[in-house]
Amino acid sequence: MMFEASRAKAVEKLNNFVENNLTDYSKLRNFDLGPDNRLNTSCLSPYITHGAINELEVIDKSLKKYSFAKNEKFIQEVLWRTYWKGWLELRPNVWSDYLIELDNVRNQFKNNQNYLDAIEGKTNIDCFNQWVVELKENNYLHNHTRMWFASIWIFTLELPWQLGAEFFMQHLYDGDAASNTLGWRWVAGVQTQGKHYLASEWNINKFTNNRFKNIKLNENATPIFSDKTYPVNKKDFLNSEILEDQTLLIFENNMTFEFSDFKEHKFKKILLVLNNTNRAIKLSEKVLKFKAELLKDQKTRLEEKSINCEIINISDLKNIAENVYGLYPTVGENFDFIQNNNLKNIKLLYRKLDQFSWQYCNKGFFNFKNYIPKIIANFN
Repeated sequence: MMFEASRAKAVEKLNNFVENNLTDYSKLRNFDLGPDNRLNTSCLSPYITHGAINELEVIDKSLKKYSFAKNEKFIQEVLWRTYWKGWLELRPNVWSDYLIELDNVRNQFKNNQNYLDAIEGKTNIDCFNQWVVELKENNYLHNHTRMWFASIWIFTLELPWQLGAEFFMQHLYDGDAASNTLGWRWVAGVQTQGKHYLASEWNINKFTNNRFKNIKLNENATPIFSDKTYPVNKKDFLNSEILEDQTLLIFENNMTFEFSDFKEHKFKKILLVLNNTNRAIKLSEKVLKFKAELLKDQKTRLEEKSINCEIINISDLKNIAENVYGLYPTVGENFDFIQNNNLKNIKLLYRKLDQFSWQYCNKGFFNFKNYIPKIIANFN
């Protein structure tokens, strides 16, 4: 479960997975066999989240190995993250409302013993306690386990989903505002109103090969109710004309400029933006270090191509007077900083994949996945 913060390691992990383990992905992907046996999943999400490798690169490599029909489940899982981001882009108030709700429940639960026991892995549910340790040690959890964890947190431990989402964001290497927040909302039953996810003892036993005993859960809980609705906020994700010899900002979600849609443009300087202070959710030191090292890795690769670049802190953006370009950081902490400080001199640039895909994110994922062949065809 090593996640080394470099593009080279990400590519190596991708190649190994496609070559050796992709063939059984659909059949085995839901099994969590423990942190020492992750061959049934790609474990690429920490790199995809940060743009050290991108979705199209992963999909392209998989399609060179197997047909779309054989690869379909894997490709769907890769594009879930793209879908969640697009869904949130069309309803950004879900994120801002979440932060307000989080602030409220933080104050209510800061001295709550059940909450404190949960984040320390000291509950009476052994599997949950082990997952807390795994999350803190490896900064990663199997996707199926994340669902079980969230369900236990909400329906058995009866803790606010907002605090659970914060706990994941603090420790996951692949945490992002969209996938994390919307995933927790979905388990709770507020993402798809009235439809929640309930973990069950038999399901955990089946997909962990009976690693845990006597799992006592609330398997009859009702969904969390929310009367909030979020209509689609129509938005054009259009790039302004890109002038040459300008400064470009790269945030933590786009850390492979040399393979980006904008690599052919001549920027006079690239500023790699580090955000380790201006966050509503305080991240763990390990997660902050992972992000910082990925930025350094991007800087090294840019310097090898003789591109003038520098790592700056996000607070330094307030000192930039001239117009600059910025690769769009998506709804989340970094975009919040731009908006909260009214930095209108930053002209945002959107990836072609996002521009094309996000138009299909206005409904549920089952609708989105019908367009996946069209999305792939558009870029192949």
